[in-house]
Amino acid sequence: MEVELIAITRYLKGNGSPEALLEHAGRVCYRSESRGDPAAFLLARIREGHESLIEHASATFEIRGISRACSHQLVRHRIASYSQESQRYVSMDDPEWVLPPSIAQDEAARALWDQFATQVKETYRALRARGIRKEDARFVLPNATATRIVVTMNFRELLHVFRLRISPEAQWEIREVAVRMLEAVYPYAPAVFGDLRDDLRRRYPEFFDHGRQTTDDGRQTTDHGQRTIDDGRQTTDG
Repeated sequence: MEVELIAITRYLKGNGSPEALLEHAGRVCYRSESRGDPAAFLLARIREGHESLIEHASATFEIRGISRACSHQLVRHRIASYSQESQRYVSMDDPEWVLPPSIAQDEAARALWDQFATQVKETYRALRARGIRKEDARFVLPNATATRIVVTMNFRELLHVFRLRISPEAQWEIREVAVRMLEAVYPYAPAVFGDLRDDLRRRYPEFFDHGRQTTDDGRQTTDHGQRTIDDGRQTTDG
């Protein structure tokens, strides 16, 4: 998978940082003036549970190479905006798949999957050849079909997602997405995300720094799971 931070709130005053905006919003609540240290102010408020003020900043991510199973879990987080690749308008006659390691690394299970995936591809193409519209032919596609999606969430919702999804109880793929999102946004607002990140890295070190690569353009990729393309070749970026 690839998780890229493509936009973040810019404050039109001060240094323009999201944290400066959040401090300003919080200072309005108390009719107080900045003391030149937004991070200290934000840390104190968040630790007190005063998280509403961090809703004034948001981040936008483009996520590529995740399964439809994963995106279905992601869009359950309602306080967000989503724009997802449409199977109604985009042809899926040359699909990519995302497989969990439990299937990809089991020879017998992988053989069953390959047989099924070939049938899906052939059926989709046959339906399209008969004039069936893409919006109806897509009904044969499985949850393993790879997708791409743009996601915007405010900082408070991001904290909620990270707390919920970076956990042993979360499924491996959505957990990996959440880890990548946290690692991407943290440098821009360490006062907001630092405490939680430190706690999660301490409790679940195996979820961090495992198989992650950073490309030259700043995108983060991972080798968790496997992604396959139409001719059967496997990639290791999702």
